[in-house]
This record gives sequence, C-alpha cells and structure tokens, in this order.
Amino acid sequence: MNSKAGTPDKSIGIWLLTGCILVYAMIIIGGTTRLTGSGLSMTDWNLIMGAIPPMNAQDWQETFDQYKQFPQYKLVNRDMSLAEFKNIFFWEYLHRVWGRMIGVVFMVPFIIFLIRKQISRTLLPKLLIILFMGAFQGVLGWIMVKSGLVDKPWVSPYRLTAHLITALILYAYLFWLTMDHLFTPSAQANDTGLKKWSWWLTALIGLQIFFGGFMSGTKAGLFYPTFPTMNGAWIPEDLFVQSPFWVNIFENVATIQFIHRGLAYFLAVFIGVFWLRSRKTINSPPLQNAFLYLWITLGLQLFLGIHTLINCQGQIPVLLGVLHQGGAVLLLTAALNINYQLGNSQTRPAPV
Repeated sequence: MNSKAGTPDKSIGIWLLTGCILVYAMIIIGGTTRLTGSGLSMTDWNLIMGAIPPMNAQDWQETFDQYKQFPQYKLVNRDMSLAEFKNIFFWEYLHRVWGRMIGVVFMVPFIIFLIRKQISRTLLPKLLIILFMGAFQGVLGWIMVKSGLVDKPWVSPYRLTAHLITALILYAYLFWLTMDHLFTPSAQANDTGLKKWSWWLTALIGLQIFFGGFMSGTKAGLFYPTFPTMNGAWIPEDLFVQSPFWVNIFENVATIQFIHRGLAYFLAVFIGVFWLRSRKTINSPPLQNAFLYLWITLGLQLFLGIHTLINCQGQIPVLLGVLHQGGAVLLLTAALNINYQLGNSQTRPAPV
C-alpha cells in the first residue's frame, strides 16, 4: 500500500503478479520434470554451486558417474547413454534454477521497496510469509528427491503431493495479494451464502488436486486407462483390498483413481448448481465473466483429464499430463477470483 495515499501500489502489484506467473511456470516445469523421470538426475543439493551445470565433457562424465551410484540408474536406466542422461538432467536443472530465479525476483524488489518505504506495516508480514513459504518449498523439494535416492528409484507419493500442495498454497497466496493491488472489486450480490459456496468450491478443487498428486505419485492412470468405466467396471473390485483401510485412500491405485474421478463428477455438478444460484442474485459483469472463466477452465480440465487417462498406454503422456496439471492451477485461479470478488462485494437489498 502507498502509505501516503492509502491506495494499492500498482508497482507492488505488478511485482506480485510476476511472482504468480513464475510460480505457475515452476509448477509446469515441476510436472514436466516428474513425467520425464528427471527428478532424480541431480543427486545432490548445493544451493550456490548447484546453479552451475557441467561445463565440459569431463564434468558431464563425472556427473553421470555419480548418477550411476543411485537406484534409478541401477534399477531402471542401466542402458541409458550420456546423451539421454543430459536430457533428463536438463529438466531437473531447469527446475532448480527456476526456483533460485524466483527467489531473486522476490528478494531484490522486496529490498528496494523496503528501502523506499513502499511496503506498509500490514503488507510486510504477508511478504515475509511468502519468503518463508518459498524457502520451505525448496527444502521440501529436496526432502522429496532424497526419498528416491535410497532404496527405490521413485520419490514418495506423500512427499510429492506435499510438494505440489505447498506450491499451490504459495501460488494462491501470491495471487490473492496480487488482486489486492491490481483489481478493484465491483461485484454486488444479495445472496451472502454465495461466499460460502465459493469457498467450498475452492476447497473441493484443492482436494481434487491433492488426489491428483497421488495419481501422479502412484502412476495410478496406468492401471485403469479407460473411460468412462475403469477397465470395464464402474466400481472396481480391488477398491478397498488393502489393510489398514486408510491405506487404500493414499496407496491403492484403484481407490485413488476412483476418488479422483468421483470428485471430478461432483465438481462439475457443484459448479453447475453454484452458477445457477449465482444467476438469480448477481448482475455484475466482472463476476459474470469470472463464472464464464470458471466454466471454460472446468471444461478444459475435464477434456485434458479424460484424454490424459485414455492415453496412459504403458506410460503417462508427458504433454497431456503437464497440460492437465497446468489446467488444475487455472481452475483454482478461477475459483480464487470468484472468492475474492464475492468476499469484497457490496450487499444490495434483495429485489421486492
């Protein structure tokens, strides 16, 4: 905020929007890293020197030899050539360097704005939360990678999902602060219950992304690559065969995919009812456009989800998988936009 005028500082808003874009790109790069099997190609975490890639043939060979000491090479990629290793190394390297770039893009303007006294007392703790969340995300990412460098050549689905969800929380928080500085809500509504609906919508999308993380972490799509049934069955027989019961929810590929599909259907119905209810009480063009954006992103996400699934023949299609993950973030963004507008709307009298 501009302390003199008491109005949002547009320059801070643009800075925060840039952060949103970079974090969104980071999620896309992270998804690509995961789907190309690149996440375990860098076997150490050096915050400073890790930003420098192998510079010559000897460096590349030493890096490749180091990779050969770990389970992914020994159990999965024993026939991998140096050229193929360079391909997977690229995505993990880009993933880590992009994270460092986000840190620089955040810290340098933050210090400048602080010196110029453009950051208000109310905004400062919020920015410090972003700083903490960004650092935590980096540490959590390394903890995730370490889970695939011990005995098994894949990362823990639990850690993978935690890494994804914390990235989305960071993105959502950044986006909310961005709206505070760049957008002026003009919505009017006489149905205060819509605000609760909008937050339930966001929670449902978050839950769906949560199970999307376990879909990716367990590669559940490979086991039931059919639609609308799951290998010919609406309810698969092996839905709850593991013990204890709760393990099925996070480790049984049939249960994980069944829940992910069910939530998609429920979300579509929920959004339809939410939209019908909003039409009776809202005549604000910005909010109507926000619902249109919600419908578009929902349709896109359903299309991508189905086509990703039916193309999981032996391996998860990288392009479709990445687009599906990116679409999930766009759907979350649409819900947050509605949350923000309804949360800052003016209540008008109900029509007589």
